[in-house]
Amino acid sequence: MAGARRKARTLALQALYEIDTVGHEEEEVVSRLLAGGGLSEENVAFTRELVGGVVQNKEKIDHNIKSFAPAWPIEQIPAVDRNILRLAIFEILLDNKVPVKVAINEAVELAKTFGSESSSKFVNGVLGSVSAVASR
Repeated sequence: MAGARRKARTLALQALYEIDTVGHEEEEVVSRLLAGGGLSEENVAFTRELVGGVVQNKEKIDHNIKSFAPAWPIEQIPAVDRNILRLAIFEILLDNKVPVKVAINEAVELAKTFGSESSSKFVNGVLGSVSAVASR
């Protein structure tokens, strides 16, 4: 189950990255990625929910990134890290369907897999600040 959820988050991250960097349409990107993903219906829905939630709430999420990482202008944060943060902040502050620690752990794992050497520390630091506010 956890492996399938991680795969769903990975596909969501790939979709968000493509939407962010190339500007492709959300539905087109998600459908194409899910077509080869081999996910259960439940995890297909989870992926769609994550991508849709981030896209719909992007301004609010980016405002949070600016608040919690003020030294980093959002456009200067590497695209992978920026979209990992968007995904996790959506899960922590807006979606509230997984425990905060799970959302942070998943984001850190994505950063280790897809980001640079320092990505996981950066993502963990920003999300630690986000979670401190979320738990109030």
